[in-house]
Amino acid sequence: MLPACIFGAASGASFNPALTLALAVDGSFAWSMVPGYIVAQFAGAFVGAAVVYLLFKGQFDATEDQATKLGVFCTAPSIPNLGLNIFSEAVGTFILVFAIKGMANVPELTDGLGKFIVFGIIVSIGMSLGGLTGYAINPARDLGPRLAHAVLPIKGKGSSNWGYGVATLVGPVIGAVAAVLLYGAIPW
Repeated sequence: MLPACIFGAASGASFNPALTLALAVDGSFAWSMVPGYIVAQFAGAFVGAAVVYLLFKGQFDATEDQATKLGVFCTAPSIPNLGLNIFSEAVGTFILVFAIKGMANVPELTDGLGKFIVFGIIVSIGMSLGGLTGYAINPARDLGPRLAHAVLPIKGKGSSNWGYGVATLVGPVIGAVAAVLLYGAIPW
């Protein structure tokens, strides 16, 4: 929520490439701005993960468990099932994006209150679906730090599990685009 408050005026608090793509699909975000936003979203997630690594390097060096190290950077499913994991990510992202679009129908909603409501929606998605996949619901949140895990010199780190990274890219994009298409099809 803090980044949304800090950077919201400059970026519209757009930190999620799936949402950015979906908003471009429905015409409420300029396609010409999509590449720059997506690069910035992934770069921000990568840099954030690199800062975490630098801050906690001592703990990473002292920890032997590879899954724990990877879990600091990116999500992982409780039960690996790529189809179900993609579906779970799609459902979570659909709920997020559909709710964000629906908030536009509430003119009394102030910008600050809107950010708080989005935060509550994200927490609710995590509480309901988070156990299945770790709920990335944002490709940058997972793939930027996953890339950082892959390239940083983390002692004894193991695999970055790129096979699962597909779920955190494909699922959110499907869910976000489906949400804006359904929202646009409803005669409000």
